[in-house]
Amino acid sequence: MKTTLFRWYDSDVGHSFRTSPVAIGAALVALVCVICAVFAAWVAPHNPFDLTTLELSDARLPPGWNSEGGGTWKYPLGTDDQGRDILSAVIYGARISLIVGFASVILSVVVGVALGLLAGFKGGWIDGVLMRLCDVMLSFPAILVALLIAGVGRAVFPNAGESMAFGVLILSISLTGWVQYARTVRGSTLVERNKEYVQAARVTGVSSLSIMRRHVLPNVLGPVMVLATIQVATAIITEATLSFLGVGAPPTSPSLGTLIRIGNDYLFSGEWWITVFPGVMLVLIAISVNLLGDWLRDALNPRLR
Repeated sequence: MKTTLFRWYDSDVGHSFRTSPVAIGAALVALVCVICAVFAAWVAPHNPFDLTTLELSDARLPPGWNSEGGGTWKYPLGTDDQGRDILSAVIYGARISLIVGFASVILSVVVGVALGLLAGFKGGWIDGVLMRLCDVMLSFPAILVALLIAGVGRAVFPNAGESMAFGVLILSISLTGWVQYARTVRGSTLVERNKEYVQAARVTGVSSLSIMRRHVLPNVLGPVMVLATIQVATAIITEATLSFLGVGAPPTSPSLGTLIRIGNDYLFSGEWWITVFPGVMLVLIAISVNLLGDWLRDALNPRLR
């Protein structure tokens, strides 16, 4: 493990990371957000979803520095309409948003890479059918498709538990996310399948599945890594949008989008902190991940070395 880290540190990508202040800053912000989300039970000062600890008398308190308005440092970023600590709610909500975002991207990568490899390597009618399917999926806005699937899932399973609700949410985001991976991998596979090492593997009797898995796949993963990094931010924003519209994360386990929607009802009455701080956390996660994706795209581009 240590040898692998040193090898990466001395590589071209590691040198690009060390010499890029933007990449280092984005990585630090993303790392802090991920650590806080993963260890929310230890980092958050309160458990905002434990109903036995909520006090309605503490509802809609301003941030701690606004002592004249009733703020207290017990709740540094204030409280919402139910008396939940905003700081704790943001940390727990970020965990849900990150889980949904990463899970949907992983599912999209698995489906998209598999179909893209199959279409690019086999060609013929398989390639034609899969690419027409991609064209159909791209003709619809991704958020509308996700909204439709999430809404239908809620209607079909009105009494579903949290696991089912999150499963429908992840599926709805992944349904359109796999298309970009499939088209990217298909284009790279069309180039790789005509190279000498693939032809040599065919001559020696290696099966098509083994060629795709052992030879072609490692050579087409570069663009997939860049696309996946950028798509994490897109998936998180899509999840927040669905939750804001009321068809995303269940109310019992609100994500950042749900918290923003709750705070939106009180924005014009002066309780701005209920929606602003979850929005700031969402922006920080999205920007840091996008900046890391931009850096990774440039670092893996041989023309820029």
